[in-house]
Amino acid sequence: MIHRVELLDALQQAPSRRLDTTAWRHMFGVRPPDRENTRGARWNPPGVAAIYLSLTRDGVIAEGDHAIAVQPFRPRARRVVYAVRLTLNNVLDLTDPSDLTRTGLTADDLAADDPTACREIGAAVHWLEQDGLLVASARGDDRNLVIYPANRSPDAVFDFGDGEQIAVP
Repeated sequence: MIHRVELLDALQQAPSRRLDTTAWRHMFGVRPPDRENTRGARWNPPGVAAIYLSLTRDGVIAEGDHAIAVQPFRPRARRVVYAVRLTLNNVLDLTDPSDLTRTGLTADDLAADDPTACREIGAAVHWLEQDGLLVASARGDDRNLVIYPANRSPDAVFDFGDGEQIAVP
């Protein structure tokens, strides 16, 4: 991993743009799709709230299947996939491999069991007050979106319906 100042410089060189799209969220049980993860995951250290989505339905199902596969016990809770209509003003895009490499990350880091390197990127993106982060999925050719809710502007949109229940594999 590169030093913190170099990381911030690399992130500021990556493209940042407005995102107006439909993304997909996978949830277990009766949890709503706007529930924030504050415990920490791939792109957010503990204490930094994040919401994880994919830009495709297939991508979010693949991510959910992976989450199930790595559990020591199979979840029995229902699975629900939500289409989320969203608008964000400042989304940092690290889907270009050259932008990812500039941060010190590799494709192996994206799929590694240890999320430390990715969490450092997420913490820096949050610190730079970006609404979100676009990254390649380690499960396929899809792109994932991580939203940092504390940074969303007042005009940001996050609308969802009832969702679609899907089978547990």
